[in-house]
Amino acid sequence: MGRKLQAQVLVVGAGPVGMTLAMDLARRGVDVLVAEIRHRGEPPNVKCNHVSARSMEIFRRLGIAQAVRDAGLPADYPNDVAYRTTFTGEELSRIPIPARRDRYTARGGPDAWWPTPEPPHRINQIYLEPVLFAHAEATPGLRILNRTRIDDFVQDADGVTASGVNLDTGEELEIRCDYLVGCDGGKSGVRKKIGAKLSGTDVVGRVQSTWFRAPDLLQRAKHPPAWATFSLNPRRSGNVYAIDGRETFLLHNYLKAGETEFDAVDRDWAIRTILGVGADFRYEIISKEDWVGRRLVAERFRDRRVFICGDAAHLWIPMAGYGMNAGIADAMDLSWLLAARLKGWATEEALAAYEAERQPITEQVSQFAMNHALALQKEREGVPPGIEAPGAEGEAARAAAGRALYDLNVKQYCCGGLNFGYFYDRSPLIAYDGEAHPAYSMDRFAPSTVPGCRTPHVWLDDGSSLYDALGPDYTLLRLDPEVSTAALEEAAAQRGVPLRVLDVASREAAAIYRHKLVLSRPDQHVAWRGDRIPADPLALVDRIRGALSPSC
Repeated sequence: MGRKLQAQVLVVGAGPVGMTLAMDLARRGVDVLVAEIRHRGEPPNVKCNHVSARSMEIFRRLGIAQAVRDAGLPADYPNDVAYRTTFTGEELSRIPIPARRDRYTARGGPDAWWPTPEPPHRINQIYLEPVLFAHAEATPGLRILNRTRIDDFVQDADGVTASGVNLDTGEELEIRCDYLVGCDGGKSGVRKKIGAKLSGTDVVGRVQSTWFRAPDLLQRAKHPPAWATFSLNPRRSGNVYAIDGRETFLLHNYLKAGETEFDAVDRDWAIRTILGVGADFRYEIISKEDWVGRRLVAERFRDRRVFICGDAAHLWIPMAGYGMNAGIADAMDLSWLLAARLKGWATEEALAAYEAERQPITEQVSQFAMNHALALQKEREGVPPGIEAPGAEGEAARAAAGRALYDLNVKQYCCGGLNFGYFYDRSPLIAYDGEAHPAYSMDRFAPSTVPGCRTPHVWLDDGSSLYDALGPDYTLLRLDPEVSTAALEEAAAQRGVPLRVLDVASREAAAIYRHKLVLSRPDQHVAWRGDRIPADPLALVDRIRGALSPSC
């Protein structure tokens, strides 16, 4: 055998999910090793174009939110979503979204209300990944092995032994770790090795994607630029994302229901039809990919000491930008659990919470995404024939289509519900109190302290963010400074559970926080609430560290 390495956690895959997981683990004092088959600095595919508000909150905690926000489109480039007959044709409607220059200060419009210090950010993955990689590479306790493929692993009672190879030198590697996490994408070898099966809907839609360069495309359009421009006409419908805000674009050609073979649709014809340009238009293809949108979720996310995150655990059509972002949420849920276990204050049983919490959320979010994709497909295939007609008839058809498209799509592009509404309702680490969790939709939610919900964000009276004041582990929010918290602090200390007490001075909090005490988890979900410390504080501490059975 060749080189032998050790780490507490081995992360397979250095995409956004793997990098976020590794950075948070290292921030929590865990020794992390990341194995990635790509060369150092090798760009990813042009896939995800959107970082959700929830992910931006995570990047804020990691200290990289500003670096992420400074990357991508030019600062003044509109992040709007436009609907047109073609890219260069008549505009049907537009969803206004602030440029990154105005993201923190914008008021009014459907996407300026976010109850968070970090609203969403439109950025393609080719710009996001280098920021994450550079930060990860500089993080103490985090090592990255590029050009390293993990081929196999075996588990025993004390850890995992993985075997792999350096793809450039052929050197064999053996890595001994306490836990292994597969963040290795939709074709995940880790998922296959633990025997987890994907199930759901195999085909939601088929898409021809083309990344191309066209320096004069923006000059040909009659309307102001947008981050995303949808084209809808009876011949061919598609979507064009601005990548650099100048000359590079990603075009999705959505195949129709009866088009089951990618090669049956001429790519050049489809591109020119979606753009609305003639034979004089010149463009350069940078890369192209044909893909099938799915809704597939793994039957389990764990086998003993091995876990899967992101696309390795779930695949669905990218609506509301929630493929990568759901994976980042997976990573943050798993990160604090692994760190707590490795530090000794959480039990091995606590790790069962990862699957119990994230798998149901994956099912919910993927259903939202699939249903929205099907609704959009219906709109694309039901384009009224008169939408490009001149005169009053065409104007009426365009106005009606524009209203329908706006009403349908504003929900996915301003999706507060998917960001902040989901809750964990079957976690072994949460002390439920019988109150039902508020329902949520793609765009709507009600901030709530019901255990399992996201800890509601508020601005403190001094103008700072509550989230910036939270501790890295458990934080007991005290809304009434007269309430004694000593008994819970003593119980936490007895069990070695890190706990910070934070007195919340916020007029805004009074409308949301109905209880005097709220216990916020490391991932900013509510673990417990009450008006006084429970009679048996040790029982509560044992609940949140996984020392009580779920039935207790």
